[in-house]
Amino acid sequence: MVTWVLAGCGVLIVYQIGVIAAMTAAWSRTRVGPRRTPAALGLDYADVWIPTANGKRLHGWWIAGGDGRRPAAVLVHGWGRNAERMLPYVGMVHGEGRHVLAFDARHHGLSDADSHASLKKFSEDIRAVVDFLAARPDVDMRELAVVGLSIGGSAAIHAAAHDPRIRTVVTVGAFAHPRDAMQRLGAGSWLLAPAMPLALRFVEWRVGVRLDDLAPERHAGHIAGRLLLIHGEDDQTVPVENVERLARATAGRAEVWRIAGRGHSDPHLEPGFAERLTRFLAAPAGAAGPR
Repeated sequence: MVTWVLAGCGVLIVYQIGVIAAMTAAWSRTRVGPRRTPAALGLDYADVWIPTANGKRLHGWWIAGGDGRRPAAVLVHGWGRNAERMLPYVGMVHGEGRHVLAFDARHHGLSDADSHASLKKFSEDIRAVVDFLAARPDVDMRELAVVGLSIGGSAAIHAAAHDPRIRTVVTVGAFAHPRDAMQRLGAGSWLLAPAMPLALRFVEWRVGVRLDDLAPERHAGHIAGRLLLIHGEDDQTVPVENVERLARATAGRAEVWRIAGRGHSDPHLEPGFAERLTRFLAAPAGAAGPR
């Protein structure tokens, strides 16, 4: 009997360690370089390098919107992607006369490696990009916008709640809480679910902050500017109920666009998407949102 108990305990320990190891591997292997650049859209661009936390550098593409001082838009990709993912958005936003800066988050794309990626690091990187733009004389910071996909959108909410220089935020497929997203992103199957509570504590230890404290739904109500939350109703990666939780957190200040028939990666293909996005960005940053 004792032998069976010890054997069972050994199996559980190996199982738990295996789940944590798998999560750590997926968490750390996010660097995939771009295959296309803004040149694919016929746009001139410059590679820029931006200092961020931990003494690391971010790689970005600077696409000038024209001569003189103009507003800028920061474009933020999702998990395991890079600035190339934002090329459809570059085409939409650049045509409105804004400067555009699409960048690779830390531990993604051509940016520096930094042990692992996280929502916290995405948010820090967004704010580092804002510092970079604030130092440029050709950027009008009064109309600064951030457009983020998935974790990039969630991080944009967190960053804007901590940096009032971000006046407009647009998210596509953002999650309300990183715990829910991590369980959904391949870690919430029936096989792995029993190990998740301890695995998530491990994640908190590595990140250095409680996931509850990072949750975008905790910070969305503190954004001083305008917020547009876009979500595909058929999103299987970040279910659409996340957008409702985020909207509730803003007490009705956010504009919400639920797109029928769209999933996690294709809302930008919806007819009229570019027009709605650019119309929202073009509105004055101080304009009141829905009530």
